Amino acid sequence: MNISHLENQTFNPSTFLLTGFLGLEYAHRWISLPFCFIYMTVILGNCTILHVIRTDSSLHEPMYYFLAMLALTDLGLCLTTLPTVLGIFWFDAREIPFSACFTQLFFIHSLSLVESSVLLSMAFDRFVAICNPLRYGSILTTQRIVTMALAFAFRSFSLIVPLPLLLRRFHYCRTNVLSHSYCLHLEIMKLACSDIIVNHIYGLTVVAFTVGIDSLLIFLSYVFILKTVLSIASREERLKAFNTCVSHICAVLLFYVPMIGLSLIHRFGERAPHIVHILMSYVYLLAPPLMNPVVYSIKTKQIRQRILKKLCAVKLIQT
Repeated sequence: MNISHLENQTFNPSTFLLTGFLGLEYAHRWISLPFCFIYMTVILGNCTILHVIRTDSSLHEPMYYFLAMLALTDLGLCLTTLPTVLGIFWFDAREIPFSACFTQLFFIHSLSLVESSVLLSMAFDRFVAICNPLRYGSILTTQRIVTMALAFAFRSFSLIVPLPLLLRRFHYCRTNVLSHSYCLHLEIMKLACSDIIVNHIYGLTVVAFTVGIDSLLIFLSYVFILKTVLSIASREERLKAFNTCVSHICAVLLFYVPMIGLSLIHRFGERAPHIVHILMSYVYLLAPPLMNPVVYSIKTKQIRQRILKKLCAVKLIQT
């Protein structure tokens, strides 16, 4: 089965048609196994991080509050895509109404912007901790952290709201077949028979003034961090300071590299094989939620110790 066949056979002007791995429909049940494992790992890993931070009062500090925000955002992204992805693999449930598709699109893109904001706040946390440690407690107060979280959520949700509203006004007359297992703005926009220049401009503007500025500020924060760390005389202290940043740097790379790759493929990779589009879209949405708990559990001593302590306590109870 190919996309042109789906376009000719299943056009419905009130729904979109999601696709899994075209040409591999016979293997969807088997393909679902690694996806089930990934989703279960994402949910278990991020819930573990949240549980450890919530139940251990010694982790009620700014750094771990931001980590909890990251885990919540990753859980949201996972649960937003879970129904449609597994619905295709298990039940061949490809049709999705416009309203449901636009709702999924809203949450995917808004949560992605929230994650970018959280990564920026974590960079600010490391900047203050290393460059101005004596004022760390007075700068990153609980009230200020809550204010930052609410501001980031408001910024993300308010900027993404116009996207589904703009898409609703379009007429879709060519095809209703999407090339992914969930709804993305760029993908839906290409199906419209109307002039999409406003969507193009608005979408690029939102990305530039959110992800673009966030990534630039993260880069600048690490420039100042590097300058401060290199001025430390003790080699052990320098390594210790760098080590506190490793987890965050990994999280930044896990988020921004797939996002940039997917954007480039959508805009300039029309001749790329369809499987490349599919795999990049899955990497973009699943790699950060899957790997962030692993990275922070391995590289953050306090989180690692608390998780091991919880596991030992469970084993003692069972025996």
